[in-house]
Amino acid sequence: MNVHTPKPDKYRAYRERKKAAGLKQVRIWTLDASRPGFQEELNAAISRINASDDEKRAMAEIEAMLGEDSEDWPEWNGEV
Repeated sequence: MNVHTPKPDKYRAYRERKKAAGLKQVRIWTLDASRPGFQEELNAAISRINASDDEKRAMAEIEAMLGEDSEDWPEWNGEV
């Protein structure tokens, strides 16, 4: 008797239905916003971006394309 018999995959039928519907499973790894120090690292990165000359030029071009309407938009403080 084999005590290590694999258990049936309870998600197999689900995956087969999705595949039959033309869908493909994709796994995505993303940043963990609950990790200690994440918010501080994010704020530091945002500060570096906001201080860069390239960012200032890009934002000036975007605001010029948007016209006067963009002056009424609220300022984003960089917090998530």
